[in-house]
Amino acid sequence: MATTSSRPARQWRTYITPLILVIVWLGAAAFGGPLFGRVEEVSTNDQTQFLPSSAGATRVQEELPRFLGDDTIPAIVLVTAADGEQVAGPDLQTITEAVAQAATDIGAIGDPSPAIPAQDGEAAQAFIALDAEGETAQQVTELRDHLIKALPDTLDVYVTGPAGLTADLSTAFAGIDGILLAAALITVLIILIVVYRSPILPFAVLATSIFALAAALGVVFVLAQQGVFLLSSQTQGILFILVIGAATDYGLLYTARYREELRNYDNKLTATKAAIRGSVEPILASGGTVIAGLLCLLLSDLESNRILAPVAATGIVFSMLAAFTLLPAILFLFGRTAFWPRKPHVDPNHSPLPTKGIWARTPQLVARRPRLVWVTSTLILIVGSLGVLQLKADGISSSDLVIGYSQAREGQQKLSEHFPGGTGSPTYILTTENNIEDITTTLNTINGVANVNEPTINQGDALISVTLTDASDSQAAKDTVTAIRADMPDGTYVGGTTATAIDSDNASIRDRNLIIPIVLLVIVLILGALLRAVVAPLILIATVVLSFGTALGVSAWMFNHVFDFPGAEPAVPLFAFVFLVALGIDYNIFLMTRVREEILHHGLHDGITRGLSITGSVITSAGIVLAATFTALAVIPVLFLVQIAFIVAFGVLLDTLLVRTLLVPALSHELGRALWWPSKLSRPDFTPVPRPDLEAKEPAAS
Repeated sequence: MATTSSRPARQWRTYITPLILVIVWLGAAAFGGPLFGRVEEVSTNDQTQFLPSSAGATRVQEELPRFLGDDTIPAIVLVTAADGEQVAGPDLQTITEAVAQAATDIGAIGDPSPAIPAQDGEAAQAFIALDAEGETAQQVTELRDHLIKALPDTLDVYVTGPAGLTADLSTAFAGIDGILLAAALITVLIILIVVYRSPILPFAVLATSIFALAAALGVVFVLAQQGVFLLSSQTQGILFILVIGAATDYGLLYTARYREELRNYDNKLTATKAAIRGSVEPILASGGTVIAGLLCLLLSDLESNRILAPVAATGIVFSMLAAFTLLPAILFLFGRTAFWPRKPHVDPNHSPLPTKGIWARTPQLVARRPRLVWVTSTLILIVGSLGVLQLKADGISSSDLVIGYSQAREGQQKLSEHFPGGTGSPTYILTTENNIEDITTTLNTINGVANVNEPTINQGDALISVTLTDASDSQAAKDTVTAIRADMPDGTYVGGTTATAIDSDNASIRDRNLIIPIVLLVIVLILGALLRAVVAPLILIATVVLSFGTALGVSAWMFNHVFDFPGAEPAVPLFAFVFLVALGIDYNIFLMTRVREEILHHGLHDGITRGLSITGSVITSAGIVLAATFTALAVIPVLFLVQIAFIVAFGVLLDTLLVRTLLVPALSHELGRALWWPSKLSRPDFTPVPRPDLEAKEPAAS
């Protein structure tokens, strides 16, 4: 009697831990969930906030308030007459009065300038200082609306300059909490429904991703709020996509292993433990590789790159935690019902190998003709990588950051037709009072300098404002600022919009050249520890690097000839590399850890074939999910994110469908034991050990 009554008690005790885990994650989601939509409270899109401390533009930016007062961002109001008509005297007075009233209404800092006519008489401009700490997008919108209402219909109004361009960028990022998240989640849900063909399992996996994101967002928000690091909308968008994609991938891997173990064990607790044991190594290795790659960004000079390291690494940590705790708890509570209507049942004769379909045929094809497969695959990748020679990643104009129509960009183009292009976005020169005369003389001899304004002096230091002939975000303006810097005496710093862009591009190029080799080294070391081999990690990293080159080459061709993009920022190849190499190696890790497991029990070539067959469908599903989530970044009309979305999505599919499916298994067959040197798998006397009988260890059913 005591034995009978104690059995239900023991069974109920097995539910305590899963229930506690679910409750803990519900608490984490309750904390982080309400923070969606509030990240803008602790983020900024101001480029000058992310410059390296050693940059000249940074030094000038820090000193500007001492000379100019409050921290402001200039807005340029441009008014043009329709059909080439003249902006006459009465119009100038009307514009001056309208601008003054609008500045008062929106709470601008200080008094705006009067309307300044162009030499051709067809336009006028005025300058308004907006609070850099305020809602720039809202202020610009209100300013434009005020002026359109106040001025005659015969005059066209533009609000441009740094404030206008910043407002356009902020508007582009406005959908990052709603549109981006919805697009990613809906896409993933559709894929999961197709993969699982179950009404329960897709929502269990997706819930794991959402809870992981909510918890990660809560931690990131608090750290940013406490000033531990700066946060940008760009980083926020990448965090969302990375967590959803990675957590779903890990969920797919665990779910596949759990389904397999439910066919080996009748007891779902035993199956859960076996599934965790089988998936913990590849998930830890995968997540650890991504985290290690991301943390290499801490070596960056640019704060915008550096902050991505802890933010994204936090997201990956919570993705792994959710895959190890929340998803197993949910699936344990549901048991076999989670897989309804295709519940897995114990089958002593069950084999995890597919008997039909692509994952039954492809591994056999690779095993029969490995050399033909790897040579053909390599040639395809090499041809695709030739497009890298067309990549234009040396920087773009700030007016090109937003894709689609930009009122500020159009205003900037109109401004250049009537005024010096650098009007409203001056280049600042910080020097000592003793250098003013010499520097002014030098500046007047440099091509591209439209005029040198009166210096402002403060405690022996001087700030000289220079208007450039060309638009501040143009290559011609960058060339002018470079020439100015070359002619400045020691101890003089050059800043402003153009100098900021130059310093950002230079820092990005430096980061790219430094960080990429370090990422490769770190990942090779991790793979070596995971696979207990030296040759295998080198082969795997070589295949992923070749795949990255192909992704970048094809993307460059698409950017130049299909999408007609103006170019790319230098950080694009760096970010694409970190994501693709770290994430692309995931699928090789998922594959090769299972291959190694199968070799131990079935021998070298049979183990390779079995590993590819068993993991084929789940890794393909994981790759499609990750590619789809990164594609969702393209809903944000910001050039950087759209380019990253295309490169990573294409590269992940390339890694999933070609590199992991054909190239790596074919090379594994071709190299044989040498691939696993110096581990025991490479020894001629290695003998596989049959897998222990599962049913002999089966405990009482629950």
